[in-house]
Amino acid sequence: MGIKHLACAAAVAAFAAHPWLAAAAAPINLELNITALTGGEIESDWTNVFYSREKSPLLLGNDGGAATGGFRAWDLSSDSPLSEVKAVITGRTKLVTTVYNVTGKDLAVTIAMPDSVIRVYELPAFTEIEAARTTKLGDWSAICSWRSKSLNDYVFLFGKTLVVQYLVRQGKSSVELVEVQSIPTPTEFSGCAVVQSQAKMIATADDDKDLYIFDLKESTTAPEVTKLGEASEDVTGVAVYASNHTGLDYLFVAQESSVGVYEYPFDLLGTIKLAGLEDIEVQGLSLYQRSTAKYPSGALGFAVEADNDVAGFGLLSLDGALGELGVSVNTAYDPRSQTGCRARSNICDACSGNGYCQENALGCACFAGFTGDKCDAFRCTDDCSAHGECVGPDRCECASGWGGLHCSFLLVEPSYETEQNGGDGDDPAIWISPESADRSRIITTTKSTVGAGLGVFDLAGKLLQTIPAAEPNNVDIIYNFQAGDRKVDLAFAACRGDDTLCLFEMTSNGTLKEIPGGVQPVVPDYTVYGSCVYKSPKTGKQYLFVNEKSARYLQYELTATPNGTLQTALVRDFTGGSGGQVEGCVTDEDNGWIFLGEEPSALWRYGAEPDSKEAGLRIAQVGDGRTYADVEGVTLVYGARPDQGYVIVSNQGVSAYNVYRRAEPHDYVTTFTITGSADGRVDAVSNTDGIAAVGTHLGRDFPHGLVVTHDDANQLPDGSTGAEASFKLVSLEKILGAGALKSLNLLDDVDAKWDPRS
Repeated sequence: MGIKHLACAAAVAAFAAHPWLAAAAAPINLELNITALTGGEIESDWTNVFYSREKSPLLLGNDGGAATGGFRAWDLSSDSPLSEVKAVITGRTKLVTTVYNVTGKDLAVTIAMPDSVIRVYELPAFTEIEAARTTKLGDWSAICSWRSKSLNDYVFLFGKTLVVQYLVRQGKSSVELVEVQSIPTPTEFSGCAVVQSQAKMIATADDDKDLYIFDLKESTTAPEVTKLGEASEDVTGVAVYASNHTGLDYLFVAQESSVGVYEYPFDLLGTIKLAGLEDIEVQGLSLYQRSTAKYPSGALGFAVEADNDVAGFGLLSLDGALGELGVSVNTAYDPRSQTGCRARSNICDACSGNGYCQENALGCACFAGFTGDKCDAFRCTDDCSAHGECVGPDRCECASGWGGLHCSFLLVEPSYETEQNGGDGDDPAIWISPESADRSRIITTTKSTVGAGLGVFDLAGKLLQTIPAAEPNNVDIIYNFQAGDRKVDLAFAACRGDDTLCLFEMTSNGTLKEIPGGVQPVVPDYTVYGSCVYKSPKTGKQYLFVNEKSARYLQYELTATPNGTLQTALVRDFTGGSGGQVEGCVTDEDNGWIFLGEEPSALWRYGAEPDSKEAGLRIAQVGDGRTYADVEGVTLVYGARPDQGYVIVSNQGVSAYNVYRRAEPHDYVTTFTITGSADGRVDAVSNTDGIAAVGTHLGRDFPHGLVVTHDDANQLPDGSTGAEASFKLVSLEKILGAGALKSLNLLDDVDAKWDPRS
């Protein structure tokens, strides 16, 4: 306990004044039924609570649904199912937090995944302050707010290996968000909570037991992020309970179906096991400390999933539990009553209000996007990549044909989109017809339980067929496989629903059908995720690669019995990347390589032969100025020779794609993003995942090949968002033959006559 660090006399005095600090007892184990749930099914990740001045308190939660995405609010004091007060639709959302008393206004801050726009709403009216909108491209996983001792308010937005800090203040005419700095972090954080009395940020790592901590200061010097401790299981959420005694606060740490309660900094008091449902999983904790008739000692809020289609948000009464755990109850807590002195703020006029005045008259420490002795000039990253003009703090006005981060993305229009199909799509493949190129097909996956399977589309995006499968994730095509006395084309996918390898026959007319042996097992205790295929140029043998999130790859040889029944045999087991989560992969069958994406960090290349001992080659890395997490889909465009062609990789967090040369050392070529079509018929790609491309001439619309990519939120012409997935179709010529890249003659390295069966 913290008391062991006190001198003896101070310790005696502390015990006399605070009997709850008596010698540590054995941790208490409690089992408590969930008190209340929201109704219906909601894609839930994150919660917050709103302490209303006059009305009932609110439970806030994100909505990650495609058509309903945004955030919602429920009357925290209502009976189960909780009474919904408001649903705000912004697009798929993971995060929402509250900021109190910004010049008298209480605020909710959220960021939508499709457009990466941070939005601010005044509570409890839920009126958007549109002037406060700001865009921050990235994949964001946690959000927390903090009020400093000088009564300045900040929001911290956690992404892949960084935290972006914003100042929330009243501007000349409206509330505004001003970016202060980006703080590097050692890992991806998926949870956060502020210990206000200690000015500390607690952060929890994604799929990890570790908790981290860093100082909260009004400074542009990034604080050091260090480990605080380790929970007994992977942490899925964290919240702070503030006592009314200085220096005494508590951490509530979710670990799937239980919540550990710790005295700050990290002394375990006990564990609450959540009950009342089967197979409970909770995340995104929040705490309401005030007393209500239904919750005399406050409530714990969380996102929850459980058996019998329970998916949404829940509340747990803390009545009685706090006392048993030895927590000093503080129902007088009010987030608006934090003490401080605005006159001591180091955000000063001498720095134009755009930076901190440093002590001892050492000048200004400017916020991000500002520069000069008085922080009165704008600065833009990479000077807008020479494709635009810096018109605001890190805000570029891009030249025609350029956009995205710092005007560094080539803007490309789609040709078509697939008709809506299935719930949650992921990955496409392109099947080249042996009869006529313009009769080729697009195959897509639906990995959600609803509509799980494969979809088949023509080259204008018309849905031709669906076939059920056990939640396939990635899909690839195998050509001319010898199945008994027949040569057949196959579609292969890793099926997450039952952890199997799924194979279907693709007939010559472009229709999928089942094939004997089309469901193959993997090794025990293995959870399939991404996949790809490889035919050895040395032996002619056909192989299947499958991975799981741990980065363990399995390589299977695919064969068939004399009667054409498929069968597999494990030939290789290896770890790809540096241990981060993997998914997308593609092979180069001429050069004997497999390219794989490690989502949080890098693009890698390995040998694809089953006996390969080749060490991994890291081609691109998150943080190199061009690569952004998550590194998701990977595809290969073949050239006429093994040293011609391109590797294309999707950067999910910024909805963009990097192009690298196929030939070693795999030089970077360009980055592009897919906009909406000029006629408004097809929307822009957002939060992209899988990608497939071929350079083969596929008719008038795709003379130099086709790129097909996943679109997370299918925004419709009327401004709404479709509930089902779509994929965008783009002419490869629009990318590699774009006017801005004409001088590079990139299409010369694409084989428009590439035939996968030759």
